Amino acid sequence: MEEMKTGEFKIHAKAGNARRATLMTAHGPVQTPVFMAVGTKATVKALTPEDLTECGTQVVLGNTYHLWVRPGDDLIQEMGGLHKFMRWNGPILTDSGGFQVFSLSKLRTMSEEGVHFRSHVDGAPLFLTPEKSMQIQMNLGSDIIMAFDECLEHPATDEQIENSMNLTHRWLKRSKDAMTRKESLLFGIVQGGLSLKHRMKSMEQICSVELPGYALGGFSVGEPIHLMHELLPHVTPHMPENKPRYLMGVGTPLDLILAVDSGVDMFDCVMPTRVARNGTLFTWRGKVSIKRNEYRNDPSPLDPECDCYTCKNYTKAYLRHLFMSGELLGHRLNTVHNVYFYMKLMERMRSAIESGTWEEFRDDCISRFVKKPV
Repeated sequence: MEEMKTGEFKIHAKAGNARRATLMTAHGPVQTPVFMAVGTKATVKALTPEDLTECGTQVVLGNTYHLWVRPGDDLIQEMGGLHKFMRWNGPILTDSGGFQVFSLSKLRTMSEEGVHFRSHVDGAPLFLTPEKSMQIQMNLGSDIIMAFDECLEHPATDEQIENSMNLTHRWLKRSKDAMTRKESLLFGIVQGGLSLKHRMKSMEQICSVELPGYALGGFSVGEPIHLMHELLPHVTPHMPENKPRYLMGVGTPLDLILAVDSGVDMFDCVMPTRVARNGTLFTWRGKVSIKRNEYRNDPSPLDPECDCYTCKNYTKAYLRHLFMSGELLGHRLNTVHNVYFYMKLMERMRSAIESGTWEEFRDDCISRFVKKPV
């Protein structure tokens, strides 16, 4: 592959709206479509960096708000930056803190300048602005930095949506002006709720600012998921063709397949790690709840189509025993499997787009992942 510069995005193949591309970051290339493992507090829960590499992880996502509150971005900078602090040598994307502000809505006060709210850790007063968010993320040394935005909950009125997306646009311009770290790539975030009219208007606003990439925010905030599926094919193809497109906070294997089919390149979600700790496992034959009694004496691997560490070495009976006993090893083995499954799914998507078999692969996955009536 020819040498690429940081920030360059090169499309290698297309299948309808689905794209197979490479994004170059300061810590190396990212092959897309890509799913980014969520490492909220500088760790992907239950996994080491070596586990992540073995699972095929390319990018880890860190959380600006949580790392600002504890242990502090200044301390992480003092320790050599987030990569060195957590011993992850691949690319890191950090969110802006906007979603955490949204989730702390009962404790916040919004203004044009920024957001006043209280720490969930000790109740200390905090003030987050676009400039502060950029400073924190630059101190962390992130490869991809998200602009500070306002994330609205669903449902919202037209007036609330318009005011929010206009504020997000103004905050984006302030975010860009505050960027001084040349190695970091700033992505803007398109808002607009579930209205196609507002989404297109927000896209026009956000994409009028020249940036290395653009994201779709404001999904997975309580709306019926089918509304997102219906909207994406009308929105995503109109995003800049020559820049990566990132759908934030999504989702299930079915969500990923449908979104890639609409032209999305990048994803993150806590789902594979969070549900692993609750005993829910994704397989090529659909979801498995390992706590079910039918697996009590099942000597077969979790997924015969999977060659992750867990599936190669352990039985369903053992995984069920660990879960029912509350053993920490169960969290680890379940998480290894789910993260591996997601990374393998993305790898197979990339191969299918490249080989011209995307439609067959997409339809096969839909038939596997759509819950069939009993």
